[in-house]
Amino acid sequence: MTLSRRGVLGLAGAVGAAGAAAAVGAAGPAGAAGGERVRTGFERLAADGYAELAGQRVGVVTNPTGITADARHLVDVLHADERVSLVAVFGPEHGFRGTAQAGGSEGAGRDPATGLPVYDTYGKSGRELADLFTAAGIDTLVFDIQDVGARFYTYVWTLYDCMRAAALAGKAVVVLDRPNPVGGRRAAGPVLDRAYASFVGREPIALAHGMTAAELALLFNGEFLGADRVRLRTVRMSGWRRESFFGATGLPWVPPSPNMPTPDTALVYAGTCLFEGTSLSEGRGTTTPFEVVGAEGVDRRWAEAADALDLPGVWFRETWFTPAFSKHAGKLCGGVRLVVHDRESFDPVRAGIGLLVTARRVWSGFGWRADHWIDRLTGSDRVRTMVDAGAGVEEVAGAWAAGLARFSAVREEYLLYP
Repeated sequence: MTLSRRGVLGLAGAVGAAGAAAAVGAAGPAGAAGGERVRTGFERLAADGYAELAGQRVGVVTNPTGITADARHLVDVLHADERVSLVAVFGPEHGFRGTAQAGGSEGAGRDPATGLPVYDTYGKSGRELADLFTAAGIDTLVFDIQDVGARFYTYVWTLYDCMRAAALAGKAVVVLDRPNPVGGRRAAGPVLDRAYASFVGREPIALAHGMTAAELALLFNGEFLGADRVRLRTVRMSGWRRESFFGATGLPWVPPSPNMPTPDTALVYAGTCLFEGTSLSEGRGTTTPFEVVGAEGVDRRWAEAADALDLPGVWFRETWFTPAFSKHAGKLCGGVRLVVHDRESFDPVRAGIGLLVTARRVWSGFGWRADHWIDRLTGSDRVRTMVDAGAGVEEVAGAWAAGLARFSAVREEYLLYP
């Protein structure tokens, strides 16, 4: 058998991923099930010789997180392999290269490494996105992006929009699964009210959904797409368990967006991103975004009040920071740093509510964004109105308990991992 250079490069990528899997698996990273390193959906696709993609013109929705176990990008690997006809790349929010800040993208162009056309999906849905898939000449759309487990992180809605648009265009979708970096033991937080649907929440799922991308794809197809159900295939991971945090996976971390530098950021994000809906900084423009929150004029009373709530798994410590950009840029801010000391018991959504409640009580400068963006983030106006009325953390959380229980029951039907 003779392979061209393109084939050799592709085979090397697949073998390199498998070799890295064996090497790290043998090392047995702490916390991984039975010492087994997690193998992503892409690795399992490659190990099967890309059988799911045979005879199809393929487009890939991805960003810098779409990598192999040895840190090669899947677009490079697929393009170099003669068994795959890769014809297009699609970038989400922040872009294919991940350079754009929140609410932006990189536009269309060509990937200099492969020469492939790169299309911009951000801000597109429905027929407009379907027409983009048709123009790209694809038969099957592959999705491979690292999510962080929060409803308002837009990659899951890029997946949703792509599934709906692929159905309209008569295309198939293959989802290559990756870990939920904050684990998948349970869902937490309020469930979206459809009256508040937007790109930070299209459908009624919990704020911290506790699912992987493949599980969400199955949920979307089964519960929400209706007549727009897509021809969907998912490629599962191996070695991942629901109690596993990212550090136990043995996989390399690539920041999924410019302000998601570490798995520790992802751990708190579902709670502290709520501060996007306030007058306070959520830490953008610092080296620890979402792990610090604050504003000019805030003093130690906020950290003391938040810590006095005695919420499980987290301490709240007084901190000071000067954002380089975004809210309060260039100004010295006082605030709170979250120190998570017990990941298993920590609930980021309750922590975020605790911070909102105490900030409003102790700081006269607290305010909501004028557009009530907090309602889009939380999925209704209930959190905002209850906090304004002086409700405490348990009262606010109690208001979403029934909806969360209903979602959790539906969620169980689509879980793929123990």
